Amino acid sequence: MAVCARLCGVGPSRGCRRRQQRRGPAETAAADSEPDTDPEEERIEAGAAALAGVGGGPCTAPSSPPPRCSLLELPPELLVEIFASLPGTDLPSLAQVCTKFRRILHTDTIWRRRCREEYGVCENLRKLEITGVSCRDVYAKRINPRVKSGRFMKILPDYEHMEYRDVYTCLLHRYRHILGLWQPDIGPYGGLLNVVVDGLFIIGWMYLPPHDPHVDDPMRFKPLFRVHLMERKSATVECMYGHRGPHNGHIQIVKKDEFSTKCNQTDHHRMSGGRQEEFRTWLREEWGRTLEDIFHEHMQELILMKFIYTSQYDNCLTYRRIYLPPSHPDDLIKPGLFKGTYGSHGLEIVMLSFHGRRARGTKITGDPNIPAGQQTVEVDLRHRIHLPDVETLGNFNELSRIVLEVREQLRQEQQQQEGGHEAGELQPGPAQPRGELLARGPDGASAGDGAAAVAQQPAPSGEGQPFVLPVGVSSRNEDYPRACRMCFYGTGLIAGHGFTSPERTPGVFILFDEDRFGFIWLELKSFSLYSRVQATFRNADAPSPQAFDEMLKNIQSLTS
Repeated sequence: MAVCARLCGVGPSRGCRRRQQRRGPAETAAADSEPDTDPEEERIEAGAAALAGVGGGPCTAPSSPPPRCSLLELPPELLVEIFASLPGTDLPSLAQVCTKFRRILHTDTIWRRRCREEYGVCENLRKLEITGVSCRDVYAKRINPRVKSGRFMKILPDYEHMEYRDVYTCLLHRYRHILGLWQPDIGPYGGLLNVVVDGLFIIGWMYLPPHDPHVDDPMRFKPLFRVHLMERKSATVECMYGHRGPHNGHIQIVKKDEFSTKCNQTDHHRMSGGRQEEFRTWLREEWGRTLEDIFHEHMQELILMKFIYTSQYDNCLTYRRIYLPPSHPDDLIKPGLFKGTYGSHGLEIVMLSFHGRRARGTKITGDPNIPAGQQTVEVDLRHRIHLPDVETLGNFNELSRIVLEVREQLRQEQQQQEGGHEAGELQPGPAQPRGELLARGPDGASAGDGAAAVAQQPAPSGEGQPFVLPVGVSSRNEDYPRACRMCFYGTGLIAGHGFTSPERTPGVFILFDEDRFGFIWLELKSFSLYSRVQATFRNADAPSPQAFDEMLKNIQSLTS
């Protein structure tokens, strides 16, 4: 410690240079009479000198110690490079060391590098005007690529006089706790919000599924709020909801992993044509069609119900943090977010995660029957289902018989575990642990040894068996894959309106490829197709598997 302190020229061994200047003559003389090194340092230096003598052969005179160099004696450009490599949270403490350090830490290059490395700010927006690109045009394209006018533009920050130090301390560091993925509390509907650093802004993007039933189309997104610096040391929060441009808003961090937004000018959400115009505009954005194009009366009721329910919040919402599921090399496929078809409810977002020998699909967006946060499907990876040939698969009764046999086997297995009844029931062999009985094939024969290992690994790419939906099973998307890798027994959650009388019913989980899977709901005679959300999310990884499991429990408890 003494060596490091004296190297900086500010440690207790020599004392701060400024304090030395303020000492009297007697104090200075007393300080100079003290030894310049501590015993530990002398021992290290003596050892180094001895090693130098041994390595260099016989010497008649001891070598002089190397000259000491203080950080204060380094050139400013080198100090800038050193300080720029330190975490931004350490720089304010470094500025308190001396006046020289404080002056160097006003160099904007240091803070620009911290903004880039810690928060991904890659652009230098000050140079855009020089290269002939308008900051207004860049931001208009960032907010809404389809908008050609400046209706989203109000007053943009003065980039020319903005310092990256203010961007770091007053914007990025201050609002760092809201970066990442969040689920809004909108009753049963939920949602997916991604708060990111975009240029010199922090923007909250609401991710929306593609229009029904195009499950393979990319996600849609719209801005709900933005935070930026309009003046130095003053961050401004603006609500982006509605169609009249940004307006005054507020963000409050309620507690850890939870924050809320409030719009202070809700009149900006209203349209001149009244609620009818607002509904037509919302319908085009949400469903990509008009109400006259939707002939199903029940679907019309669900759409109108969702509009009335969600529009009453006026972007005054509470958000709770969600994490992406952790992955493991033994997972069937990579876990993550998927878009799925849910009949008259349209497309919804589901999170697929793996928990040992089970897979779970948790709703991130929901509907009045099964709200967001509930486990829509659960897959038992221990029980693989061997589908019959294509001709036999077209018979719904045959598929139902196979699945119900597996359910009965699971029921017997559960009774054996709970009550210990062993007579007349299937017994696991020595090499096959309890609970790993495999589903029988259509001919009643067991899957055989080694099938458990096969069930844990997908077939090589390009291999699989033909697949068709049984006659009588409805599907919103007829363009489903015609070949699958493997199938497993699973259960799906169904309930009445308002999440009444929920129950889990048997079904079939079909793995098509790395990015698509399906689920057949036997009781509903319905098929759901899921396609992976192809997006990269920052600040969304769970700190631990336990934190992810706790997050699932929390979002499920909100709607139970």
